[in-house]
Order: sequence, then structure tokens, then C-alpha cells
Amino acid sequence: MSIGKSTAVTYPAGEVTGRSAIVATVPAPGGTGVVVAETPFHPLDHTWPDQPADSGTLAGLPVADCVTGAVADGGDEVFLGADIPVRRGTPGWHWLVVHVVPGSPGQVGDEVELVVDAAGRRALSAGHTACHLTALALNAALAGRWRKEAPADGLGHPDFDQTAITSSRILPGGSVDVYRLGKSLRKKGFVTEDLAGELPELAGRVNDRLAGWISGDAPVRLGVPGPELTARRTWHCALPEGEAVIPCGGTHLRRTSELSAVTAAFELSEDGTQLTMRTTTAGV
Repeated sequence: MSIGKSTAVTYPAGEVTGRSAIVATVPAPGGTGVVVAETPFHPLDHTWPDQPADSGTLAGLPVADCVTGAVADGGDEVFLGADIPVRRGTPGWHWLVVHVVPGSPGQVGDEVELVVDAAGRRALSAGHTACHLTALALNAALAGRWRKEAPADGLGHPDFDQTAITSSRILPGGSVDVYRLGKSLRKKGFVTEDLAGELPELAGRVNDRLAGWISGDAPVRLGVPGPELTARRTWHCALPEGEAVIPCGGTHLRRTSELSAVTAAFELSEDGTQLTMRTTTAGV
């Protein structure tokens, strides 16, 4: 087996179907891992697993999972997910979308049809777009709690989201983001005192800003420097305050108005060291 280049992906352009030749098949948990030259499937990212993998079919077989793989140039062993021994984008390695299916889809060189569950993709895209918008609205709402200069987001507000986030999970039509409010964040200048009592007001400020952005029908686009899986893509949204730009390898809607409504709710842990933000959408 010789895989000469990284998988080309078409999901950043919103594609949900395609035809491509099988490049390799490898053993995978739950079935056969199939690598094709080009795919519309979004795989789970093993380094920041925020957006779940697409579901659908490959050669008529159900895609039970879709994971990131890597193989050294000239190597024979394909590493999957957490077993990948190098950083994403390491020179001399090829990065792969590995579709896990039951049984055999065919031989290397066979062309197969790939079909993504379009409704599932749209629901995850809505959740991911809402997640970014809510993070930006949260940064603005918390701007007054910084007593030291902090790195700014694309709209010029202190970037609480990127500074404090520990995990993000995109859900169909929403997301759950968890932030650490520990000593490290306080040393950087973020004030945590009395945050518990401010949560209802915080939610109100965030949701009011979100309502304005959605009614403004702002365009959303992805910056795509190349077709390969490892291309460093960026999310762009032309909001009234300016164009927000966030590094992102996921999928998205094309306009904020497609969300109809976005609502954020907040929960603070009993010891005050963890803030959870739950984002939900409507009308997608």
C-alpha cells in the first residue's frame, strides 16, 4: 500500500455528495477503514474533537464512523485518531479521511459514490455557526471583567473564549462549551468575583447581541487555502462591528439569518472554577 498524498475534502464548500477512487483500505474498529482520493465527509478531528463526524453512505454501505488518519510518506501503516504519533500537518506525513464501513466496499482503484446525510450535516453546521457567534457575543459581554490587557478577538474584544476554553462540543443545532476560571485566568487579569450573581444579566447581554446579529443577516464564509484535509481554514462573518475571523476546520451555514434564533444559557460550578455555556438554535 502506498498513499501518495493527503485526502482532498469538499465539505468546506458545502458538498454532501461525490464520487472518488478508493486509495486504500485498512483495519478499523467496527469495520473497514476506507480512504478515497476526495471526499465530502467531515471526519472527527483527533486533536480538537468539537464537531462530530458526518454520517451517510459509501458505495451504498453505511458509514459507521469517519475519523482522521495519518501515514508517513512511503510508509505502510495508517494511524487512526488518538494513535497518530505526530502533530497535525507534520511534514513528511499524509493526512487522511478514513470512512469506517461494514464489509468490503470494493478494491483499490474502484470508484465509489459518497453520500453525506444532508440533514445531519445542516444541523451540525447550524450548531457550529451558532457556537462561534455565541463565543464572540460572550467575549463582548465579559469585556469589562478584564483588568489587564488580553489578546483580542476579531472584533477587538478581549478573547475570553480562546483564553479560557477547555472543551467544545458541537451538537445538532447547538453546542456546549466549558471554560476554566482558575488561577491561571485570574493571573491574566480576568475578574471572577460575583460572576454567579451576574449570570442572568450576562445571558441577557449575550442573547440581545445574538438577536441583532441574526436579524442583520450577516454573510458567513470559509477561507479555504487548499483542498487538502490539513489546509488551515478560517471562519469569516461580516458582522456590523467588523469581520470576525476564527480558525476553524468545521462546516457552517452561509448566513446568520438561517439560524432564526440563537439562545445561550450559563451555569457556574459550585466552586466557581468552571463556566458552562449551552447554545441552542431554532428554525434550521
